[in-house]
Amino acid sequence: MRKRQAKKRPLLPDPKFNDQLVTRFVNNLMWDGKKSVAFKVFYDALEIVETKKQDAEKSALEIWKDALTNVMPHVEVRSRRVGGATFQIPMQIRPDRKVSMAIKWLILYTRRRNEKSMAGKLAAEILAAAKEEGAAVKKRMDTHKMADANKAFSHFRF
Repeated sequence: MRKRQAKKRPLLPDPKFNDQLVTRFVNNLMWDGKKSVAFKVFYDALEIVETKKQDAEKSALEIWKDALTNVMPHVEVRSRRVGGATFQIPMQIRPDRKVSMAIKWLILYTRRRNEKSMAGKLAAEILAAAKEEGAAVKKRMDTHKMADANKAFSHFRF
């Protein structure tokens, strides 16, 4: 990198739960700068989760956080050229990247679902991820399997 690294901008916590992680999620969920629409979708999804949940002692926000934790990968493969050959090298993921990958995967597979509204899709994906099933969790499992399969190249780490 030639220039210095950009400073992390502080995120404002969301109005309902006073949580920065919610704002980060909503920023990724948002399309065309429509943040209030994205917040409405998220809050509606959490209300649907509240009605459909089986665990009585957990709140909808805690279920969403559990779902996010279940989607978070711990290792990933990165490409590295060594002597003319490209190897997939398993590497640990830094914490902020773990969170951003989990958020992006959860939203990606939410958009691919077949429910009526976006809030319904998001609620269904959150509930599935909280139970360690669903497409987003499968993506994490695939990432871990790929890293495990390429464990032999871990000595090329940089």
